[in-house]
Amino acid sequence: MENNMAFSIPAWVPEGAQRYLAHTETGRSIRDIARSAGCHASTILRQIRRIEMRRDDPLVDAALQSLAETHFSTLGDVRSSLETFDETAKEEEFEREALRILRRLSETGSVLAVAEEMDKAVDVRDTGNSAATRTAVVDCKIAQALALKDWISCDNPGRISRYRISTAGRTALSHLIAQAENKARSETDPGFAEAQNAFQAKSSAGLASGVSRIRYSAAESPLIALSRRRDRDGKPFLDETLVKAGERLREDFELAQIGPQVSQNWDRFLTAGGRGAYDSESHGGRGISDARDRVARALSDLRPGLSDVALRCCCYLEGLELAEKRMGCSARSGKIVLRIALQRLKQHYNDQADRDRMIG
Repeated sequence: MENNMAFSIPAWVPEGAQRYLAHTETGRSIRDIARSAGCHASTILRQIRRIEMRRDDPLVDAALQSLAETHFSTLGDVRSSLETFDETAKEEEFEREALRILRRLSETGSVLAVAEEMDKAVDVRDTGNSAATRTAVVDCKIAQALALKDWISCDNPGRISRYRISTAGRTALSHLIAQAENKARSETDPGFAEAQNAFQAKSSAGLASGVSRIRYSAAESPLIALSRRRDRDGKPFLDETLVKAGERLREDFELAQIGPQVSQNWDRFLTAGGRGAYDSESHGGRGISDARDRVARALSDLRPGLSDVALRCCCYLEGLELAEKRMGCSARSGKIVLRIALQRLKQHYNDQADRDRMIG
């Protein structure tokens, strides 16, 4: 976009929102913006009107207000100038978080719940019988950016607004997935390297390693698919508490992979088949470090074989059939091993909660 404004705006901000802020916050005329953009004034007017109509959405309104305060006030301009050097890192962090949350929202029954005056948004999935499982937590600043980019939308904003992934969000998710896969290929095969991509997160399993990559576009995780099955007594093969244990491990695993520069490899928890090449990176402070430690403790507490299936099915999202092949298990035995692993994992989290209560 044209960039002769007196104030800088982050590159991730959609073009229409940039022009809206230029008009409303700096007083630039629509004709002036149109001349700079090389388009007709009616095009700019339509973009501005569209953004104005979207301010009924609480996340969009909050995003625009934050951008105005940060980049269009005297204090904000100083702060923006001081933070310019870190803009690329922020863009990379946003794209990593966007991939994590959009992937969750692409799962059946998932919504992003945003409450008024809360600084975190929670991804929850309807598990039936009026129950819901928390699957991820994200900073509201990231949620605001997703809404402003029209990657998530809310039909009925209120005290608690529920956002779903939009058509544009699914397209963006496919693009982020492609970037992640291209990045993984370029790392395992230098001859494949292309132009540098903005997205820096690595695939959870190198494409040359023999271990399948995360099924980013899967509508359901292997745990959810298995929880819909019934045993001989007509009860769910995996009850809600076991699914929650697996989801808790997955959430920590995903959080552990956010930051860059510190290698993290989970190979020691794989007992058979190909070895994973996941290199987690972490500059990022105690939150990421703590999540990585929680994953390591949980997997260490499982017996060999159980940690393998938990890592593959809960974290790498490998299907049971492929997991059985990788681990050298007999056909249709994987679901039994997975259930045992989840029972052990549930006990691990219960024991951890008891220890935390004693310490507290």
